[in-house]
Amino acid sequence: MHRAASLAEEVYEAIFARLMALKIPPGARITVDNLVRELAVSQTPIREALGRLEGEGLVVKTHLVGYSAAPQITRRRFEELYELRLLLEPKMAGRAAASMTDAALAELTAAAGVMSRSGGADERARYSQFARQDALFHDQILEVAGNELVRETLAHQHTHFHIFRLMFHARVTEEALDEHEAILAAFAARNVDAARQAMRAHIERSRDRLLPAFDS
Repeated sequence: MHRAASLAEEVYEAIFARLMALKIPPGARITVDNLVRELAVSQTPIREALGRLEGEGLVVKTHLVGYSAAPQITRRRFEELYELRLLLEPKMAGRAAASMTDAALAELTAAAGVMSRSGGADERARYSQFARQDALFHDQILEVAGNELVRETLAHQHTHFHIFRLMFHARVTEEALDEHEAILAAFAARNVDAARQAMRAHIERSRDRLLPAFDS
């Protein structure tokens, strides 16, 4: 059972990394048989992985057609997502700072990715790994803030996976890690205003880093 679970996780990670690095481009058909050959596994863990990725908004399953990579988000959708984030996340960061515990701060520090900055791993692998870390970091902040409706609303958008798929850019990880450190410093100081400002700056800079993806 443990080996089966481990295989399913490895298959999921392999397909996730292909999607995030655009080796499977947005909108492209995903053929189960091709993945069986590429990954040298049976259909079962591949279908499990695709089902999980469908739940994360990265894969679309169409009746009688099969699986495909989710289409790239439009500029309008991108701007709407960032407007939503700017309305909700700075306030939630302030609320999280006000109720921060040492245990929660330790968990957030681990999730922020700042401890593993100097990785020798392949840049694209690091990039897809950071996409998940970024999603977890922001979700945990919302958990500490204690508003489950806001947390569910933002989780449902799968924002982090979609925006990281816009472009592969090493700068995205390095600059975002600096911004995560500023948010963590505000949390460590239990400084509500600084947490709000650090989160607002992080989201605005993330938006500005990725906007050029729509100019190509």
